[in-house]
Amino acid sequence: MKDLSGLMKQAQAMQQKLADAQARLGEALIEGTAGGGMVTVTLSGAGDLKKVVLDESLIEPGEGEVIADLIVAAHADAKKKLEAKQAQMMQEAAGPMAGLMGGMPGMKF
Repeated sequence: MKDLSGLMKQAQAMQQKLADAQARLGEALIEGTAGGGMVTVTLSGAGDLKKVVLDESLIEPGEGEVIADLIVAAHADAKKKLEAKQAQMMQEAAGPMAGLMGGMPGMKF
């Protein structure tokens, strides 16, 4: 029974670390770029689009479709980086118990 008690304490500590990591991630801002840096988007840790920066050279008549495509590409870049950061933070928070977390619903590693 002593081993079970230790395992429960480890699980509780890991749960707190995961909650802390989620809170830190919620405060993070992740940037994605496209078009060689001509478009930059910023996402919150929750994945919400917070900011779009366009190079002034794009702001010309007839460039609307190109701009729209670059914004979508920059958003995809930022989203991919956000998912990688989420996975890294959760892996670090889970520590040695990360292997046990793979089958738990809602946990991404």
